[in-house]
Amino acid sequence: MTVSLDFNCDLGEACGDDAAIIPLLSSANIACGFHAGDAESMRDTVALCRRHGVAIGAHPSLPDREGFGRRELPVTPDAVYAHVLFQLGALSAIARAQGARVQHLKPHGALYNMAARDRTLADAIAAATRDFDRDLWLVGLSGSALTAAGEAAGLRVAHEAFAERRYEADGKLTPRSQPGAVIESLDQSLEQVRRLLREGVVIARTGERVPLRMDTLCLHGDRPDAAEFARALRETLQAEGIRIRSLGGDGA
Repeated sequence: MTVSLDFNCDLGEACGDDAAIIPLLSSANIACGFHAGDAESMRDTVALCRRHGVAIGAHPSLPDREGFGRRELPVTPDAVYAHVLFQLGALSAIARAQGARVQHLKPHGALYNMAARDRTLADAIAAATRDFDRDLWLVGLSGSALTAAGEAAGLRVAHEAFAERRYEADGKLTPRSQPGAVIESLDQSLEQVRRLLREGVVIARTGERVPLRMDTLCLHGDRPDAAEFARALRETLQAEGIRIRSLGGDGA
């Protein structure tokens, strides 16, 4: 039975109500400019996180603003290493200027999903994270190549589950190109989260029970009802007796 949990959201993407969402979280994954965001949005999102005691994370992407970082583009491990290091460094500089620090790194979109299955890309992300700061947490899809790469690199790793995404029988996320890949119903999302908390499983799109480790729970901040979802998810976690706390241990 889960007793404490990090609750994170992808933010700083200029498409959601970050000010309403951030107070409900324990961690935020901040867009670093390659798929969304810019220097000013990073600064403002860091400031919001500091105001509400929310842990700061880098959310690097493939260089794909046109596709919001959700298109799988051809990329080498060397390029991935450089892209991740560049974006992590930018957010870290902005955080440091405000007396804060980046606590974790979670890839965005296509890069996240590609690294979940491609160990060479996963190793490049883990290496960039470690070479920048070996005390950072690396967040990846539960039981994926990315979490395995982080562990092999000696990083602290958080296995992530999703509140409002469907899963396949192999534990991977249902591609967004498939109908029903995003859970639109709040009630269905809450049902998925409660099952994860109580039983440690999700029900795959095709009906299988899939065991998942969950160190952190993600909500996407770009959905129009993200603030409503965030509030309901937080209330559900608390009703289940869960202490919401960041990966570094802060929280209530």
